[in-house]
Amino acid sequence: MRTFDLTGLAPEVTAYITSLETQVQDLKVHVDRLTNILANFQKAMYGQSSEKRKYVLGQDENQPSLFNEAEAEADRNAPEPKTITVSGHVRKNKRTKEELAANVPVTEILCELDEEKRVCGECGGKMRILGKETVREELEFIPAQTRLLRYVRENYVCASCEKETGEATIIKAPVPAPVIKKSLASPSSVAYAMYQKYVNAMPLYRQEKDWANQGIVLSRATLANWIIRAATDWLEPLWERMKSRLLKEAVIHADESVIQVLKEEGKKPSSDSRMWVYCSGNTGNPPIILFEYQPTRSGEHARRFLQGFSGYLQTDGYSGYDKVQNVTRCGCWAHLRRKYQEALPKGGDIRGSTAAVGFEYCNQLFAIEKNLTELTPEERKLKRQEQSRPIFEAYLSWLETVNPLQGSKLAEAITYSLNQKASLGVFLKDGQIELSNNRAENAIRPFVIGRKSWLFADTTKGARASAVIYSIVETAKANKLNIFKYLVHIFSTMPALDFKNCPSLLENLMPWSENLPDYCYNENC
Repeated sequence: MRTFDLTGLAPEVTAYITSLETQVQDLKVHVDRLTNILANFQKAMYGQSSEKRKYVLGQDENQPSLFNEAEAEADRNAPEPKTITVSGHVRKNKRTKEELAANVPVTEILCELDEEKRVCGECGGKMRILGKETVREELEFIPAQTRLLRYVRENYVCASCEKETGEATIIKAPVPAPVIKKSLASPSSVAYAMYQKYVNAMPLYRQEKDWANQGIVLSRATLANWIIRAATDWLEPLWERMKSRLLKEAVIHADESVIQVLKEEGKKPSSDSRMWVYCSGNTGNPPIILFEYQPTRSGEHARRFLQGFSGYLQTDGYSGYDKVQNVTRCGCWAHLRRKYQEALPKGGDIRGSTAAVGFEYCNQLFAIEKNLTELTPEERKLKRQEQSRPIFEAYLSWLETVNPLQGSKLAEAITYSLNQKASLGVFLKDGQIELSNNRAENAIRPFVIGRKSWLFADTTKGARASAVIYSIVETAKANKLNIFKYLVHIFSTMPALDFKNCPSLLENLMPWSENLPDYCYNENC
C-alpha cells in the first residue's frame, strides 16, 4: 500500500485519511477472504480432492518441474544418444476370468449331438465320443427369489396314557422364535432391508418399489418398522456390549456429522442434529466402530459416551471434546495440513509462500509416518523420536516467526497450530497414536454417502436405530465379515437366546468372535 506524507494537514483531515486507509485494508482482507471461499468452493466441486504434495504443489519430490527443466538440465557438451531407452511402466495385472469367478459355483452346460446326427459323413459309420473341450465361460445372474415360509408344527399324543388314564399327554414340536412377533418379517428379509439401506444406500421408498416388482406389496412404513424393531430388540444389546469393550481401548478416535430429523420435539424440521462416531485405534485389537445419534453438537454428549475411558482421545480441533475427562487429547495433522492447503495463494506463486512452508512441514511428518506402518508401537515411538521430533520442533520455531494478516486463511492455520500445539505433539509419546484423525473420518464416510440418498431421518427412533445399525454394519465390515449373512445369523440366533439373564452369550455373536459360522466371513477379504 502506498504511503503519503500527511505533515501539515489539519488533524481532522489526517484522522479521516487514516480511517480511510484502515477501511481499505479491512476491505482488502474481506475481498481476499471471499476470494478464498470461492476458490475453495470451486475446488470442492470440481478440483482434485487429494491432499498429497504432488497434487497441491504441482510437483512430486522425484519429478522435475516441466517449466524449468530445460534450463536446469541443459548441457551443451552432452553427447547425442544413439539409442533411446524407454523406462518400463509397471501395469497392474488384469485379473483373469478364473480369478474373478474363483468363488462362484460352476454349472457345466454340455453341448452334444443328437444320436441320429452322430453318423460319419464319409462312410456312414457310428461316431464315438473323442473328448470334451471348454469353449467359453459366462457369468449368469439369477434374480433374487422370494418365498413364503409357513411353519407347520406337529403335535404328539401318548396313546397309552390316553387309554389307561383317559387323559392325553401332548407334546408339541419346537418352533424357531420369530425375529418380529406377529409379522411376515424373517431374518433374511429384515437383513436384506438393512443391507440395502445401510450398505447400498437404497432409501426405503426405492426398496418399496423393488419389492413391488417382485409381486410383494410392502409399504415403506412396514419396512421402517421392521428395521427399527429389529435394531432395538436384537442389535442394540450388541451395541451396548461393543461399547463396553471400546471404552477399554488405549486409543479412541471421534468425529461427528450432520443429520436432519424431521419429527424432533422442540426443533424445526430444517434444523441440524448430529451423528457421532467413535472407533478404536490402531492397537492390534479387533476394530470397533460405534455411532450414536444426538440432537446437538454439545461436548456433553462425548463426555457422557466416553465416561470411564481414560486413554488417548484423537479428534479434530473442536473444543467440545475438552469436556471429556481423564483423557489425553491428540491432535490431527491432516486437519492442520488442510488449513494450510486452503491458505495457499490463488493464482500466484505457491512455492516459497508462507502457507506452502507450513504445508511442507506437515507433508514431511506424513512421509515419515508412511514408512513406519509395519513397525510395532514401541519401534514406531523410537523412530518418531529420532525422525519426527526434529521436524516438529523446527515447525514450532518457525511458527514464532510468522506474522499473518489477521482474518486471512493463513492466520486461521497459524491460530489452529498455536491452539493445538500441545495435542499436535502427543503422537510422539506413544506409537499407538496416529498422526491424524482420518480413521474416524473414514469410519463416518459411509454414513455421509448414505445420507445423500435418504437425506434425512423421519423420527428420533429412526435416527437412533440408524446409529445402531451403522455400528454393527461398519464394525462387521472392518472385521471382514459378509454383512448380509452376518445379519441373518444374528436375527436367526438371538431370538432364542436368554441374553438378558446371561449377557455373556452375546460374545459368540460379536463381529470378532471365533465362534461365528464360516459363511459369515467374506471370502474375498
